[in-house]
Amino acid sequence: MAYWLLKTEPEDYSWDNLVKRGRKGEAWTGVRNFTARGHLKEMKKGDHAFIYHTGDEKRVVGVAEVIAEQYPDPTAKKDESWIVVDVAAIEPMPKPVTLAEVKADKRFKDMALVKYGRLSVQPVTPEQWKAICKMGGMRG
Repeated sequence: MAYWLLKTEPEDYSWDNLVKRGRKGEAWTGVRNFTARGHLKEMKKGDHAFIYHTGDEKRVVGVAEVIAEQYPDPTAKKDESWIVVDVAAIEPMPKPVTLAEVKADKRFKDMALVKYGRLSVQPVTPEQWKAICKMGGMRG
């Protein structure tokens, strides 16, 4: 299993929206960055992802599972080079982990969340995954 972090503007699409979709999940649409698209292509069914609220919140709020692998993004009009994966909510983060907490911890100095602030889809190492889960009150 691989681990990821997916960023979303909570005003546009929040953790609560994903939870309401239940096990049928939601297509992770609107990714228009080549690096992020490359990460979407690498995602496999069963992988887990942190859901991260951007904007004023800047925090990891929950864990989702990839339930369908890449297919054309329906919001990309006729450009089938942009893709989505489907994700479903698994569990909320009991104590959301803030960007400030991540940046203050030297274990995360090489994490994409710290190094590439605007990247909307990014890999998370197993060590980073376990550490953030622990910080958030979850088992990794």
